[in-house]
Amino acid sequence: MSTTQPALTPNSENRAKILLIGALVGALTGLGAAYLLIQRADEEGITLTPGEGVKLGVTVFSFLRQITQLGG
Repeated sequence: MSTTQPALTPNSENRAKILLIGALVGALTGLGAAYLLIQRADEEGITLTPGEGVKLGVTVFSFLRQITQLGG
């Protein structure tokens, strides 16, 4: 007995809600990450090097690519 879930096919009203929720989650996540980075820098006196910034950027884009491939 297999159960299938309906596909997510947002209409224009749902798209706006999804975009708003995504924007809020993204903003809060970014704010939290920046806060943690500042706290770590204050406590340990460290800085983010350009190489670490590039690694972080690649990691974020890889994560976003995985999100776009969900359900596919």
